[in-house]
Amino acid sequence: MATHRTKMLIIGSGPAGFSAAIYGARAMMEPIVVQGLQPGGQLTITTDVENYPGFADVIQGPWLMEQMQKQAEHVGTRMMWDTIVDVDLANGSPFRAVGDSGDEYIADVIVIATGAQAKWLGVPGEQELGGKGVSACATCDGFFYRGKKVVVIGGGNTAVEEALYLTNHSDDVTLIHRRDELRAEKILQERLLNHPKISVIWNKTVESFDAGATGALGHLALRDTVSGEASTLEVGGAFVAIGHAPATELFKGKLELDASGYLVVEPGTPKTAIPGVFAAGDVMDHTYRQAVTAAGTGCMAALDAERFLATLEAREHEAAE
Repeated sequence: MATHRTKMLIIGSGPAGFSAAIYGARAMMEPIVVQGLQPGGQLTITTDVENYPGFADVIQGPWLMEQMQKQAEHVGTRMMWDTIVDVDLANGSPFRAVGDSGDEYIADVIVIATGAQAKWLGVPGEQELGGKGVSACATCDGFFYRGKKVVVIGGGNTAVEEALYLTNHSDDVTLIHRRDELRAEKILQERLLNHPKISVIWNKTVESFDAGATGALGHLALRDTVSGEASTLEVGGAFVAIGHAPATELFKGKLELDASGYLVVEPGTPKTAIPGVFAAGDVMDHTYRQAVTAAGTGCMAALDAERFLATLEAREHEAAE
């Protein structure tokens, strides 16, 4: 067990965490990134990335995260293969965190970038066909299914928004919902039900995602929730849209969470209610959830952290005089 002292501790290592680290290191805050259970975040399980600025050709998610990590390390960030299991925020800066390894981290500021994960159905073929016809982000992957028959699974705002978005790429979009009415806002329901490119299959659940002859997704196995009747549906792409779960379990009772479990920040900033504690990326963003927006809020967190430390040091200097 060891104690690590730093001006900036970053919990999480996706685009938000690495961007905060890059800016923090360039500001001489000597950041430590504790990488967590999934180093690199959700992009490490994403194959083709075509919407991250700066790359004319399609790039791979794991490669992009590898490059961000190398850039952060190059400017002076320390990477720790550990998972934070406890934090003490109540006593203010400096903050204390404890890793699963038993190591202790003492930091003047903390950037929380633990992200969020899409909720999955947990049925056969779902994970095996990830990136091969099954996705949880239409905005990220819809372009790759242009001209194909696609389905969206879900009944809330996310599902309806994803279905509407997919009409930009496909003339044959189907929404599959396990009930006979949607949970989405009425205005979204109206747009969906009146859209000529969208049809709805009611009272059906997906029992499995099955591969076709090419090894990619070929069809869905469905079951009627009323009659129990089994059926199949041939599709080119399927998007699971049943919500996201932010990784905020560690901060329950320590920071304010909204009704969906996301960290609450001051509007337009990454500032939490505790001075010196910042949140960036999908852990505080239930609207956009894109790599580029996560990176942007990581940058904001580092800049605000730098200003917080400058104010703190000025106060300490005045007190010393």
